[in-house]
Amino acid sequence: MKGKIRAIVVDDSALVRSLLSEIINRQPDMECIGTANDPLIAREMIREMNPDVITLDVEMPRMDGIDFLGRLMRLRPMPVVMISTLTERGAEVTMKALELGAVDFVAKPRVGLAGGLNELASQIVDKIRIAAAAHVRRMPVRHASAIVHPEPGAAAAAPAQPPSALLGRLSTEKLICIGASTGGTEAIREVLVHMPADSPAIVITQHMPPGFTTSFATRLNGLCQITVKEAVNGERILPGHAYIAPGGKQFSIARSGANYVAVVDDGPPVNRHKPSVEVLFKSAAAVVGRNAYGIMLTGMGADGAAAMREMRDAGSYNYVQDEASCIVFGMPREAIAHGAADEVLPLTQIAPALIARLRGTTDRLHHRI
Repeated sequence: MKGKIRAIVVDDSALVRSLLSEIINRQPDMECIGTANDPLIAREMIREMNPDVITLDVEMPRMDGIDFLGRLMRLRPMPVVMISTLTERGAEVTMKALELGAVDFVAKPRVGLAGGLNELASQIVDKIRIAAAAHVRRMPVRHASAIVHPEPGAAAAAPAQPPSALLGRLSTEKLICIGASTGGTEAIREVLVHMPADSPAIVITQHMPPGFTTSFATRLNGLCQITVKEAVNGERILPGHAYIAPGGKQFSIARSGANYVAVVDDGPPVNRHKPSVEVLFKSAAAVVGRNAYGIMLTGMGADGAAAMREMRDAGSYNYVQDEASCIVFGMPREAIAHGAADEVLPLTQIAPALIARLRGTTDRLHHRI
């Protein structure tokens, strides 16, 4: 039998350290092997104890959590779950942490800390379990300029062409649907930064709580050639735009005449998620049919797998991220098991493959694997 998950808690609050330690130690499959009130102490503890996971606060003395995370993921990559306060700044730094390689995050309540953390106990330990099994890699240093302007010869190097030259023959009725969960923020970034300005509209559900998707959309919008924004109920879905499901809401697609429109509502959780990939993909199967392209990226669980098969049965062409490039190969594995995949590809090959298909095969019958 595999041993317990060994965790270190890093937080400058003695109360938070105590609460998180207690939450972790209540679990039969994990133990808190140490706590640290700043990253420099944590660094020595990591060297000595070699934990499976660390939980990391953002604002701490001597070195903030983001600086520490960046150094950690360059020198000694390991699973990290961020504990971030739900504020506008907290959301922005959380997006930065995920970019640097943190597996996931928990939104720490601003008031009622003890009661709030205990209410989040099941979420915290679930994310620690997922992190312990995640595929964590040394993170490369990225520069926005390198992302916005791909290297010459790259598959997605289309900006040099005149606007609308790349996909000019493509019907504006085409729609690209993306679903993701754990590890998905960076996977989505990897796909979107390569999409040309005249791309078909893109709709996205990433499992994320309220308060964080605005910062996520803003960060992506600054990196991409397309416009990236949170979806708003009733707005028209336009080419050259990507729309992200707001945290804590359900997002689906409807038709209004010849146009697609966003439906954002307060519907119940589906597969325990809100937003749910199942909701978005099921609407795409019903409304978009053979004009849809589906993409399933890294994530825990099975959300969206059944609906992605519905999309394929309705005529969509679907891409699924392969195991080797996933942080967590849960949702992609289930999509494959449901027979929803046309192609299973490494993350870096998904956008080039999609663009190639949009360029050259839009009027052909889909080829099935």
